Amino acid sequence: MSYRSGRHFLQIPGPTNVPERVLRAMARPTIDHRGPEFAALALEVLEGIKEVFRTSGRVIIFPSSGSGAWEAALVNTMSPGDKVLMFETGQFAFLWQDMARKLGLDVQFVPGDWRHGVDPDQLESLLREDRGQAIKAVGIVHNETSTGITSRIGVARKAMDRAGHPALLMVDSISSLASMPYEQDKWGVDVTVGGSQKGLMLPPGLSFNAISEKALAANKTARLSRAYWDWQSMVTANASGFFPYTPATNLLFGLKESLTMLREEGLDNVIARHARHGEATRRAVRAWGLEVMALNPAEYSASATAVLVPAGCNADEVRKVILEHFDMSLGNGLNKVAGKVFRIGHLGDFNDLMLAGTLCGVEMGLELAGMPHKTGGVAAALDYLKQEAKGARAESALQHA
Repeated sequence: MSYRSGRHFLQIPGPTNVPERVLRAMARPTIDHRGPEFAALALEVLEGIKEVFRTSGRVIIFPSSGSGAWEAALVNTMSPGDKVLMFETGQFAFLWQDMARKLGLDVQFVPGDWRHGVDPDQLESLLREDRGQAIKAVGIVHNETSTGITSRIGVARKAMDRAGHPALLMVDSISSLASMPYEQDKWGVDVTVGGSQKGLMLPPGLSFNAISEKALAANKTARLSRAYWDWQSMVTANASGFFPYTPATNLLFGLKESLTMLREEGLDNVIARHARHGEATRRAVRAWGLEVMALNPAEYSASATAVLVPAGCNADEVRKVILEHFDMSLGNGLNKVAGKVFRIGHLGDFNDLMLAGTLCGVEMGLELAGMPHKTGGVAAALDYLKQEAKGARAESALQHA
């Protein structure tokens, strides 16, 4: 292989590029995971991560991918044959319900068109119909990475409350955590699933369960088998800053640094930055004459945009051309939308100029691939970003006047 100058643009919706500060933090020598220095580190990150979930409750950190945290959420709260209600919003919602079935749960999987999030009215209706309250949990993917569609969790919680149903609310926040508004406590979420490799700016390898008191109560009677994923083992060991088995020590060094970076920028500013980049990307897509997957503006994702290509065209060919000519990776279409969409990730350690470069690569790639489109997508995005920058500059001047 020949050397390619410049940096590779990793514009998939995760894993995201890892900032140098985090890489340097992770490059420390490994320490004794049963010694006092490690205990201080663990207690610090276990407390600090609560701010990202917006919770005062307990957060458990597993050495695993996000799929492990999916399993932990289910096995710690459910018993064999329990009924769970889940919604088809994309590939990752499909995979989570498939896991639930394999674990021996009775899954009611509500069909979806992959272009809308969870319908709160439908959720309320289904729970009202469950007069015997057989449904023990509702599982929702907050931000469906495969489609760029965000379900409104706070609205879903209100629908559950109107129905007066006691089911646990479980939410996958893997591609929304630390990049989009998320309120574990305010929204009444019982178990939130998270992962390290997206908004937290880390490599894959850490996953999270943020858990409510209601979920902890359910854990006491849950009868699904568990060992590695057992919350109680974690809770007991974490109390003094340790883990029941070997933790991912150097990833925890990285997590400490990423939490510091999020505090320095300010979590509200991080969220606003992601919203700005999502809007700029959608303006580019529309100017190209293409469609985003999400049809409801209230469900637009701020971390990833799935772009539909015209009928008869192959999205993977566009991705191939862009990778070969501009050294940029875009996300592929999954399952039902394979070959029909490409996905632009705009999350993590990312700024306006990086987005501009990303969109330039896409626009040039569309042309080289012979994809029917209009020009001007980059210009539309840049016009928006400039206006936002002017607004921020004016606001800053007023504050310092």
